[in-house]
Amino acid sequence: QVQLVESGGGLVQPGGSLRLSCAASGSFGSIKAMGWYRQAPGKQRELVASVTSGDTTNYAEAVKGRFTISRDNAKNTVYLQMNSLKPEDTAVYYCNALLYKGGYYDSWGQGTQVTVSS
Repeated sequence: QVQLVESGGGLVQPGGSLRLSCAASGSFGSIKAMGWYRQAPGKQRELVASVTSGDTTNYAEAVKGRFTISRDNAKNTVYLQMNSLKPEDTAVYYCNALLYKGGYYDSWGQGTQVTVSS
């Protein structure tokens, strides 16, 4: 079993910054990719950013140039640095991991609230 524990959410003013962290623990084989998704009230969950084990990154158009995803393979941790935050970034942010142990499967964190408001 794998556990993904997120931290770093909170309330920030427009233009501010937050850094989210997600640490994987447990027995999970190997991590192929990790990413962040978000879900705003009344909207579908959407990909924000992802990074593969080979450090290939992918970003949603809405966050390009403002958000940076990175990972520490030794710590099985992924980070999301969010700068120049906008009210439309308000959502619950979920960590996701694509794992391999005899086959591919994914796991989700419990979510962390990010609120951008003055």
